[in-house]
Amino acid sequence: MTTVDRLLELRSAREPEGARVELIEGEICVSPLGDGQHAEVVAELCDRLTDRERRLGCYTGIGLKAPGASAEPDRSDGRAGPIGDRILPDLVLAPRGSFKNELVWQSPDPVLLVAEVTSSSTASRDRVQKIRAYARAGIPLYLLIDREAGEAVVCSGPTGDDYDHKSVHRLGTPVPIPAPLDFTLDTAEF
Repeated sequence: MTTVDRLLELRSAREPEGARVELIEGEICVSPLGDGQHAEVVAELCDRLTDRERRLGCYTGIGLKAPGASAEPDRSDGRAGPIGDRILPDLVLAPRGSFKNELVWQSPDPVLLVAEVTSSSTASRDRVQKIRAYARAGIPLYLLIDREAGEAVVCSGPTGDDYDHKSVHRLGTPVPIPAPLDFTLDTAEF
């Protein structure tokens, strides 16, 4: 376990039960649990993403270890090196069995899509820092359900610190999800 992982573990233990502790772009971010509506949207999104493709698993509570803002990986040889991000997405979509290990912070390599559902305390981070973090990690798709703006934002084509393509759709309308998933997401219940 790296020093950063140990620090995050200790910080998590000090926070109220259920608080989410992440390291994003060198900043320790502590977020409260989402409200009931947040949980309902995440559950509905899981159902819609996995109903069409049974080989995929919808994971909540999975921590991802990703390159930090310097885009360099953590060093495994014990020498000092840049610190990577430790991110807790609201939802991770990956092939079933991708996380059959005992690691707390998983590699983002098998991840096809991450999704965030905004809360008043996390909305700005979800709209800015997490887009950069997920793009740096090479995650093909980032879906942002922005409750405050009433929008679904689909980001695809990760390149460096951003995504090449972003499409914005009103919640309640069909949302096209591009490759590698290629389907239309019904957001009527969101």
